[in-house]
Amino acid sequence: MRIIAGEFGGRIIKMPSSKYTRPTTDKMKESLFNYLNNIIDFEGIKVCDIYAGSGALGLEALSRGASLVHFVEKNFPVFKVLSENIKSLKAENFTKIFKMNAVRYTSLPEQEKFELILADPPFFKDDIHKVVENILENKLLTGDGLLIVERSIQTKEKDMENFGKEPFKKMGDSLIYRFSYDE
Repeated sequence: MRIIAGEFGGRIIKMPSSKYTRPTTDKMKESLFNYLNNIIDFEGIKVCDIYAGSGALGLEALSRGASLVHFVEKNFPVFKVLSENIKSLKAENFTKIFKMNAVRYTSLPEQEKFELILADPPFFKDDIHKVVENILENKLLTGDGLLIVERSIQTKEKDMENFGKEPFKKMGDSLIYRFSYDE
């Protein structure tokens, strides 16, 4: 997988070989970041990449100018690949990795506030519903912050029931949900 644009544009990052990850494709990532570029100025923002896997989404945001990225990944072999990817880009000073599950991370007191939170859980991992609830209740987004969640078309009915909204974008088997405090 490659980083598409910015400081690290064109650089290749490792993908974990794990049944616990489902990497976002380059095409999906490019489409998502084209959308985000139209509504977010990445320069100096704080980003959180939940269910980080290889770190592809958070590293893309960092490459485009984010000043800080928190990565949340609980699986140890996947965590190791994420750490290697950060080191290969010499991005350790701009990142922090939390080796814990997403529900616990989003429940932590005195948490950082983010302009952008990206959540790309394994498609059939339903704890994302509690994670979204925690993010919104615990005000982990800044006032104008944005939460983006990627899910499967196969979980659409359950997700719409739990999220209380329709996805705003469909691409292949992926559905994208958008959350903010003013929606």
